[in-house]
Amino acid sequence: MTDKKQGRRSADDAHKTRLHILREATNLFCELGYARVSLRNISEKAGISHSLIRHHFGSKEKIWHHISDGMHHYMELYLRKVLAEIPVDTAVNVKLYQFVMRILAHGLIVKQPIQFIADAVRQEDALIDYFIDTAGELENIVEGLSSQYNNEYPDAPIKVWEIKWQMIMFSHGAASLTPFMKETWIDETSSLDQCLLKQWQLFNDIMVHKLNIAQADIMHPVSVKELVYELCYNWEEECAKKFNNKLS
Repeated sequence: MTDKKQGRRSADDAHKTRLHILREATNLFCELGYARVSLRNISEKAGISHSLIRHHFGSKEKIWHHISDGMHHYMELYLRKVLAEIPVDTAVNVKLYQFVMRILAHGLIVKQPIQFIADAVRQEDALIDYFIDTAGELENIVEGLSSQYNNEYPDAPIKVWEIKWQMIMFSHGAASLTPFMKETWIDETSSLDQCLLKQWQLFNDIMVHKLNIAQADIMHPVSVKELVYELCYNWEEECAKKFNNKLS
């Protein structure tokens, strides 16, 4: 019995160590970019020996892969959460509208996923290829919803890649050009939260028009944060969970 308890404690300690390494590595990749981060940087930031990091993950690239896997798994859960919260009898144009606007809200508040993606695009082809190749389930969720919309509105179809590109621009702009965003509305507010809300409202105006949303169905949040489900604040845990699943 004692050996079993010690074994569980050892496994728990290893999980916590891996989670800590992944969290600190994610912060570094998003802040500095993949090319400027080394295992030694991660070691110093995490306060964990270089050799122990190699023991758990092997290389910087494998750490990046685990983070990418965990991020995809988390985003799949989050997209499904957003869809599950929309009543099943909601008109498809309103459903797509609410889905898109809540996903953008998430991207404005939780910056690391868009920072991680943007950096992957700037790096070697192997990284972005890996990221795209593992994004299949996310694509299926989004394209399934857009196909449903296009089937019901054949005279006014949408291009899902166009909407996704707009979402990337709006979320990445807020994450990477925050000082410019704040300068845009400096005469109206000094609050970052209010600037994010105004950024959200710009895209909201586009989607309301594009999807023919009635006045009664237009969203009027007081802040972007109220549109973000609590699940988003625990996404790093998914990286470690995904890693543990690979080990089992």
